[in-house]
Amino acid sequence: MSDIEFKPLNIAVLVVSDSRTEKTDKSGKLLVRRLEESGHRLHEKAIVPDDIYLIRAAVARWCANTEVDAILATGGTGVTGRDGTPEAVSVLFDKEIEGFGELFRYLSYQEIGTSSLQSRALAGVAGGTYVFCLPGSSGACATAWDSIISHQLDFRTRPCNLVELMPRLKEG
Repeated sequence: MSDIEFKPLNIAVLVVSDSRTEKTDKSGKLLVRRLEESGHRLHEKAIVPDDIYLIRAAVARWCANTEVDAILATGGTGVTGRDGTPEAVSVLFDKEIEGFGELFRYLSYQEIGTSSLQSRALAGVAGGTYVFCLPGSSGACATAWDSIISHQLDFRTRPCNLVELMPRLKEG
């Protein structure tokens, strides 16, 4: 990371949970702390229940806001009946970033073994905004941020990063 200047982004954090509150939330707080320590700005943080329409509404609202560059959603990516974040969010994607989920599960496998197959973590671009859907555990959020997202949302990362593509995301 030579003499290239860091470009701070505005990032929204969405916690998807039927049981978490601002007081008991660990994953959302971890993501806020990590993004701010990296030099980015928190645009807004919200907690919504595991309801695909409430999840979709929150993500769509932020995607429609030109001030939001990226969204980090945590929770609802498992396989139980209430886990609906991928179904809520993927329909908003203009493009899915398949490599994110693949790389996340690969890294998770090194930490938790075959349990990583239960993760339906995914990422994509919606309305020119990057959206990352992460598991609800703080360990998984740390892995995703520390090993993937922090690097790809850093303009200084070489040979390439997602930030340098931002001006071209809305090209037709």
